[in-house]
Amino acid sequence: MPKLAELSGDENSGESSRTFVFEDEGHTLGNALKSIICKYPDVNFCGYTVPHPAENKMHFRIQAARTVRAIDILRRGLEDLERVCDHTIDTFEAAIALHQGA
Repeated sequence: MPKLAELSGDENSGESSRTFVFEDEGHTLGNALKSIICKYPDVNFCGYTVPHPAENKMHFRIQAARTVRAIDILRRGLEDLERVCDHTIDTFEAAIALHQGA
């Protein structure tokens, strides 16, 4: 089963508005990704829901300017989130090394 799917029902809005379904994900990814994507100037709306606690999935909605595809914004957001996580790990490991050397 794929980890990412796209919900149908966006025929009128074109490729700029989509709802993506992430399997085996929840608030941890949803909130962090939403925080990053909401800051993009070409995004009109970004939000997520976890439809039911018994289902291990998250619905992630992006509505953007008509000139931008939602899938491209999602990809950019995931890449930016990865960079933030890498920076956090590097900063943490540097602090640990500094503390152990003191």
